[in-house]
Amino acid sequence: RLDEAFLQAAELLYRTQGKVIVTGVGKSGLVGAKMAATFASTGTPSFFLHPTEALHGDLGMIGKTDSVVAISYSGESEELTKILPHLKRFEIPLVALCSKCDSTLGRYADAFVDISVEKEACPLGIAPTASTTLTMALGDALAAVLMKKRGFRKEDFASFHPGGSLGKRLFVKVEDLMRSEGLPIVESATPFKEALVAMSRGRLGHLLFVDEAERLLAILSDGDLRRALLSESLDTDRPAIEYATREPKRISLEEGLLAVDALRMMEKMQIQLMPIVDAKDRPIGVIHLHDLVEAGIGA
Repeated sequence: RLDEAFLQAAELLYRTQGKVIVTGVGKSGLVGAKMAATFASTGTPSFFLHPTEALHGDLGMIGKTDSVVAISYSGESEELTKILPHLKRFEIPLVALCSKCDSTLGRYADAFVDISVEKEACPLGIAPTASTTLTMALGDALAAVLMKKRGFRKEDFASFHPGGSLGKRLFVKVEDLMRSEGLPIVESATPFKEALVAMSRGRLGHLLFVDEAERLLAILSDGDLRRALLSESLDTDRPAIEYATREPKRISLEEGLLAVDALRMMEKMQIQLMPIVDAKDRPIGVIHLHDLVEAGIGA
């Protein structure tokens, strides 16, 4: 079915300067609603219009720069055929998804896409099953062709799906998810017993150490803490930084790093928390692995 007629329909929709309005009744209408949603999310402005509503005022939703995709297996759906003369009166380009080119819908169409099937898949051979599947497949094919012709990229797709996993991976930055309030930060000379209290108060399972200029020096993780507590040489009056990891990995806020990139870094280094520093290497926030996962970044 991907023939010259299909290409003609795709070209007509591609040349549409306004919106692509999809219409149909019953099962065809349900398929049409999905088709319109697919068009809209892949760079072709579109919406679904029920023929009955169109006859009662909503025909005004169709503008002179729009085009219409009408779906009817028989091409004789009464509600649909009634609006066809009005579309022609306003010279609205019409793409028909129909099984009969000599039907009322087929005769009105500027481009005809054949959705005929030898038989339906249901046991009685009458319920729209194979035909609706074919119609949906051809609708998706039209959307795919239009995406290709428009140079539609995954970044464009994500911009229409900011709440989806792809949108989050492409647009959510570290600064959007980082924690910046009540950070567990202490000076380098802080004794172990005081650092333990500060670490517990921070409720992050980590403690950051800074020098006199408030620059990041080290980080004490819960793993470091457990190893220190198991050490026979532990002196709780000694500076806790002696048990911390020096020169820890960090992320500069100025880099504008994406949250998904931070997640990859943390998974590779097998750490749960990453400090965020400013241009002077002063900690201004942290990003926790759990926050990234809960935000759906790793989905």
